[in-house]
Amino acid sequence: MKNCFFDLDGTLTDSAEGIINSVLYALSTYGIEEKDRAALTSFVGPPLGDSFMKRYGFSEEQAEEAIRRFRVRFTSIGIFENALYEGVDGMLASLKEKGVRVILATSKPETFARRILEHFGIARYFDFICGANLEEKSRVEKEDVLLYALETSGADPKESCMIGDRRYDVTAGKKLGLSTVGVLYGYGTREELEESGADLICETVEELKGVLNG
Repeated sequence: MKNCFFDLDGTLTDSAEGIINSVLYALSTYGIEEKDRAALTSFVGPPLGDSFMKRYGFSEEQAEEAIRRFRVRFTSIGIFENALYEGVDGMLASLKEKGVRVILATSKPETFARRILEHFGIARYFDFICGANLEEKSRVEKEDVLLYALETSGADPKESCMIGDRRYDVTAGKKLGLSTVGVLYGYGTREELEESGADLICETVEELKGVLNG
């Protein structure tokens, strides 16, 4: 495998705390008190606007405003309320040592993704960092982001793999002709990844490292 495309949230970083806290902040400005904090993990991975509309019945305009309110907290505090999964640094280093190109393909705004990778000291492993635009009005769906990442990197899908923890990662990868690896240490379930047709499923970062280096 010459090119590895990674999702960010749930695959490289455990970002639930910062995202959930920022969603709660946005909801509070609408007078909405969400008591089921655990349910808000559904906001990790999919485009934020889709999640606000699906869970709270927001219109598209309300969802866009909710995203702006979310960012009031996220850009200053929430963006760093996360942590690298144990072993991620070593896994990325091993891929670079083998000459594999490492590429980020995330639905998170590209500028935020870059700041997160730099904060945790792993930006140096990435040949390309690709994400949504800041307004999240283009390259929001994972397929669009992955297509953008493929075009930016010039990678051949047949020599590439998409690694992620949610069905969005798997379905986008399969549709664009990449092999796919689902991970269970993030926010998706085995059932979700199997139904999406993941070629392989790994339970831990160490197992993923072995697969990608195999």
